[in-house]
Amino acid sequence: MTTNTPNTPNTPNPQNNTETAKTNVGKIPQMAVINKISTPQLKKVHSGKVRESFAVDSGRRLIVATDRISAFDVVLNSLIPCKGAVLTSIASDWFEKTRHIVPNHILSQPHPQAVVVRECAPIKVEMIVRGYITGSAWRGYEKGKRTFSGVSLPDGLKKNDKLPSPIVTPTTKEDSDREITPADIVSSGLASKALYEQMAKVSLELYQFGATELAKRGLILVDTKYEFGIFNNELMLIDEIHTPDSSRMWTERSWKENQISPVEFDKETVRRWLLDNTKNGVMPLTLPTEIVQNTTQCYQGIYEMITGKTIRTQDLGSEGLARSLVREGFIKPGYVAIAMGSKADVEHAQKIAKIIRENGIPAGLRVVSAHKNGERITDIATEYNESPEAGVCIAIAGLSNGLGGALAANLNIPVINCPPFSDKSDLVVNINSSLMMPSGVPAMTVTTPELAALAALRCLNIRSVRDAADLKREEMKKKLLEDDLNIGEMSL
Repeated sequence: MTTNTPNTPNTPNPQNNTETAKTNVGKIPQMAVINKISTPQLKKVHSGKVRESFAVDSGRRLIVATDRISAFDVVLNSLIPCKGAVLTSIASDWFEKTRHIVPNHILSQPHPQAVVVRECAPIKVEMIVRGYITGSAWRGYEKGKRTFSGVSLPDGLKKNDKLPSPIVTPTTKEDSDREITPADIVSSGLASKALYEQMAKVSLELYQFGATELAKRGLILVDTKYEFGIFNNELMLIDEIHTPDSSRMWTERSWKENQISPVEFDKETVRRWLLDNTKNGVMPLTLPTEIVQNTTQCYQGIYEMITGKTIRTQDLGSEGLARSLVREGFIKPGYVAIAMGSKADVEHAQKIAKIIRENGIPAGLRVVSAHKNGERITDIATEYNESPEAGVCIAIAGLSNGLGGALAANLNIPVINCPPFSDKSDLVVNINSSLMMPSGVPAMTVTTPELAALAALRCLNIRSVRDAADLKREEMKKKLLEDDLNIGEMSL
């Protein structure tokens, strides 16, 4: 959030950090986390600092809040368990409570970390509402700055003072957000004068409503940000609302007792640790376990204070997400990716795909050569490796089959070789290139399209597919028994 980003020359620079990337996955074993996520069953349309967005259809998006955390416009290596669920669930609660002020894009919440939303045209402006002088605004004010995004503040304010009235200080929506005045918003074409005035009015109403509701729970809504989009020519509230990521919150009691250092419910603890541990302008990208655990507890605490409920943690993580998306019909429980060495293998691939699709499993065809454009394999692998649902890859390449090995070396899902042999002589001459894999590269080899498809379906280990296999096996046994009886009768 822009309100929390320091506007000082001393902002740490993470670009020179040579620290090995790692996460805190597993440090808190009772909570599963979501880091990067993709699925070949849904087209990814955007990957943000902490959210992944997928197209469900022409009018709907699926937005998944990961457990990544960002600070100073940088995504850290550490994950914060429960963070995505807290942000999504708090926002959904506020979206429902504020429909009387402005309509929003939420359609449903199939999982604690995911929502389905209307496809809106985003307005590239963040509406920052400040009720107190703190964070980056205070750091600027302390150095003599008095005007913020065209809004002037009086002299004599102290750190964390309540402002005479809430102010709107918009910023741009860019890789690095920057202050912008309402006049510049209009002149640059980001929004018309009437639209900006509507956004400003709604933002102040949302802030006042949120501040009033939170005050009932002993919390102060210090500052926050709102984002808007257009749907059917109507202004829509989008993104998130009144969460620890989009807002700064204090306990009222702590603010009254110690205005300089009130108890915070946001990411400022993380930011402060990063600033305290930045050396020679280089910011650490991995948080210590204690900070991770404290931040998780902070997120859980604010959820309980705002909603009066305890956040559900049983279904968190990518596996829980996959189950929810399958249950709601957004994806199938598994997929098969069929990679061909060239388009000459399409007929062979389609034979495999036909059997897989007949079993209710999606099958996608890709063309990539291990020898001619092997660099593409890494891009393809990223999509499949980050999928929450089960997956299998079938590699189709003959002669010198480097494709199966290259895929198996880069994928974390099963890989099955099914070379398109033209005849038995071709098979005998070239089978070794599919059978002999390097150490640590577990690619299997099947020699016919039918068996490759069936092997892939078995690898998925999906209950419905296994039940269908049971029926086919019983039918096969019954047919063999009938044949045996008939042949036996004929021989008498």
